[in-house]
Amino acid sequence: MKPETISTKSVFEGRVFDVRVDTVREGDVEYERDIVVHKGSAVIVPLFEDGTVALVRQWRHAAGEYLLEIPAGSLEVGEDPLTGAIRELEEEIGVKAENIEKLCEFYVSPGFVTEKMHLYLATGLTHVGQKLEPDELITLGRHSLTDLQKMIANGHICDAKTIIGIQLTQALSKT
Repeated sequence: MKPETISTKSVFEGRVFDVRVDTVREGDVEYERDIVVHKGSAVIVPLFEDGTVALVRQWRHAAGEYLLEIPAGSLEVGEDPLTGAIRELEEEIGVKAENIEKLCEFYVSPGFVTEKMHLYLATGLTHVGQKLEPDELITLGRHSLTDLQKMIANGHICDAKTIIGIQLTQALSKT
């Protein structure tokens, strides 16, 4: 039997996420959980014909450093994840894909965040030009899957969604 949510109290409403406190009953035990509510994200691995993958480099204030990442973005309310992936691919990388394949979906940190990421692989890429948002201060780079594996191993790539995307893409390219 699933635990029961007895009450929910909204404590913050923001542009990217909200925060609530839930009181939960599980059997005879009651407890509170702080929950970050997020609409979900679309994440996409842009794999070019030459075997390279495009990554964005951007400042991540919470991490306190520039990170290399595959393109990703928050979904709009009710937006289909595939639609979000197509949008983010064009906005951040400046390409359209002939083929988009869903690789998986996963929770970012299910202990306290509702965000689910929907991961896609894009191939058959055609350049159309970036459509960056005003606060998207990113640079692009393309790397081979072999180099990306080395960058993960030596800590140059430490973003979880990027590691998952690269590992799944590498595994698919070997089959």
